[in-house]
Order: sequence, then structure tokens, then C-alpha cells
Amino acid sequence: MRIMIQGAGSNVGKSLLVAGLCRHFTRAGLTVRPFKPQNMSNNAAVATGGEIGRAQALQARAQLMAPVLDSFRRLQAEADLVIVEGAGSPAEVNLRAGDIANMGFARAADVPVILTGDIDRGGVIAQLVGTQTVLDPADAAMIKGFLINKFRGDPRLFDDGYRLIEARTGWPGLGVIPWFPDAHRLPAEDAADLGGTRGTGGFLIAVPHLNRIANFDDLDPLAQEPGVTLKIIAPGRPLPVEADLIILPGSKATIADLAQFRAQGWDIDLAAALRRGARVLGLCGGYQMLGREIADPAGIEGRPGSVPGLGLLDLTTVMTPDKRVTEATAHHPASNTRVKGYEIHLGRSDGPDRARPMFLVQGQPEGAVRADGRVMGSYLHGMFTEDAFRRAFLASLGATAGTESYDQTVEDTLDALADHLVAHVDCDRLLQLT
Repeated sequence: MRIMIQGAGSNVGKSLLVAGLCRHFTRAGLTVRPFKPQNMSNNAAVATGGEIGRAQALQARAQLMAPVLDSFRRLQAEADLVIVEGAGSPAEVNLRAGDIANMGFARAADVPVILTGDIDRGGVIAQLVGTQTVLDPADAAMIKGFLINKFRGDPRLFDDGYRLIEARTGWPGLGVIPWFPDAHRLPAEDAADLGGTRGTGGFLIAVPHLNRIANFDDLDPLAQEPGVTLKIIAPGRPLPVEADLIILPGSKATIADLAQFRAQGWDIDLAAALRRGARVLGLCGGYQMLGREIADPAGIEGRPGSVPGLGLLDLTTVMTPDKRVTEATAHHPASNTRVKGYEIHLGRSDGPDRARPMFLVQGQPEGAVRADGRVMGSYLHGMFTEDAFRRAFLASLGATAGTESYDQTVEDTLDALADHLVAHVDCDRLLQLT
């Protein structure tokens, strides 16, 4: 059995729908696997030695249809049900010729499609009816039903619109899904979900929203701590000098994002915050930015050359063409806690501050800490999912740490999401369409 969830636009909630449906059908006794033909997310993870999209546990990384189909068929052979997630929208018909993410894949793999519209943005009738209008008839025939997502208020108010979509498209409606308020408790795939302020605690963590920010789910466990307020600082706004901790996040293009960081004046704000007593943590690309220099002799990120870093850590990064993609178990000497995470980056960093590593991985230094302890950096993603380390780290900075398990919070939220979908989606009919 197989089904594909596509969206009438980006960020309509496909990833959450797939996650919730996977949890529901798994609880119903099926062996379920998610699949995504093309990863377009800036949130990635490492599993079984390879790079995968954060929203998927398994997916094809290839850019050609044949390897994608081979990956899908191997996955299908081990599961009762495969739920496929599309990317973007099938209505982008200008991209149809080389498409492996939506209808190109659905047609090649003969996977029935459920089209999802986001009513919170407005215009959901046009989203769905318009999609059918622009699709090739053979592509449109792959769509077997539709869902309305992110409804606020009484769903009965949309009864007329729901019937209109059914009449205009001939597709059956499978449900109107109300807004799921706990979505923020699950890792987001799209940077469009990132922004604003989370939490109301007295310890302020500020994070600049880099243009090419990546692996921002590193921040999720911190945002759920009751003693923390996490602020994502949009371009055009200053970094708060009153921040207790400033985190420079990961980046898909470190040198370009460092230029953006300076263009915003954030380097000046960062220096002012440090003078007022803030601590600074750089993660992956953010760690590279904290050094004295980033050298790119091979032109991996643009023109060959080098740029000065922020100079807050005494180290230099050299960009290299080999990408480090590995899971890691680390020891944090300062708190004597264990951390499981992963590395996924280009470049190698070295210098005197590496003599004070943030972690030890198999006895080898990882990351760096400035002599005064106020600036630190690491390539290790996922460190804050480890409850003991997160609590010890926050406590060492004077923050009040809670007692909740982050992993358990995610598990409980997935169960709540599955219950939410069961209450509002005709899951039995959806399964019949597979």
C-alpha cells in the first residue's frame, strides 16, 4: 500500500500530516515508512551513515528518477504502507519536465495522491481548484482526494466551500483539519516556520535569522524550557544586548551568511552583548564564523579566497570539498554528561582554542572554548536533545532548567497529533485509496 501527500503550496503542513498519519497507522498495527523523493529542507540529520531530511527518517537523496524509484521500491518491500511526502506544489507546472518531487514521482511509481490546502492563508478554494486546472489531465487523475488543513474556528462554516471543491474537481474531501496548537513542539522542516518569540522565561536566548539558516531544530529543546525565552531576530532588527546567550546557528553557506551578519550590524551588537556579560555559542556554520578566518581556497562556497571571521575564537576554518556526515557520541567534560548528536558540514577548524574543546568524541577534541569561557563553538548538532546536558548547560549559565524529557515531549506530541488527525480525517477511506 502507498499514498502520497502533496500540497497546493509550500508550508501547508505536509510534514506534520505525514508524521501524524505514520503514527496513527503504526498504532493500528501496520509497518509504516515515510518517503520523500527530493529533500529541499535546510533541516537535515544523519542516520545510518547518510544525510537525510529532518522531516523524514528515510528518503532518496538521488536527483535522478531511476535511483529514486529503486529506493522507493526497496522501502515498499519492507513495509505494509509507505506514505510519501511531496515538495512544494504540483501546480508549479513550469518545473514538471524534470520533476521527481510531486507528479513526476507519483506517475512513475503509480502512487495515488491526496492534495492538501492551507486554509489559514486564505484562498484555499482557488488553491485546490486552480491546481487541477493547470495540471496535465493525466497528472490530475493521480489525485484521489483532498484535505483542508489549519482551519481556525467552527469547521462547519466551510461546508459550502468544501462541497464546491468536491463539485468543481470531482475529488472527494477527506476532512477539514483544525489548527494543531502543539505543532511548535515538533521539529519544523521549513524556515518559514521559524520566527518570533517562544517561551516566557527569564533567561533570554537570541538567535539571528541567517538567510541560509540550517538545522534550526537544534533550538527546539531550548525553546521548551520553562526558564527560557528564545527570540529569533529577523534581519533589520538588532541583536538584544541584554541577551544572556546568543547562539549563531548552522548555515548552508557560511561565508555568505557571515557577510549578511555583518551587513545587519549584528557583529557590533554581538560585541556589545559580550561586554554586558552575554555568552556566545556557535553551532556548525556559526562556530566557523566565530573564528579568526574562513579560508575557501577551492571556491566551494563562491570565489576562491578567504574572509575574516568574527575573531571571538582563536581558530581558522578551511573549507574542503569532503563533507563530514557522521553520528557521534560525545562527552561534555564541564558537566560530565554524555551527548548523542551528529555532524554534517564542510570545512575543518583548528587553532589554539581547540586546546579547550567543548566536547570529547572518542577521546578526541571537538569544538572550542575561549579562555574566559564566554565564547564556545561546536560542530555537534542535536546536543540539546540530551536532557542531562541541556539542564547542566543552562544551569551553568544561571538559567532555570525544567525536568521534562524532550524526547518524551516529542513522543507525546506525535500521539496527540495522531489523535487530532483521527478525529478530523477519514483515515479508513484514505487507507482504501492506497
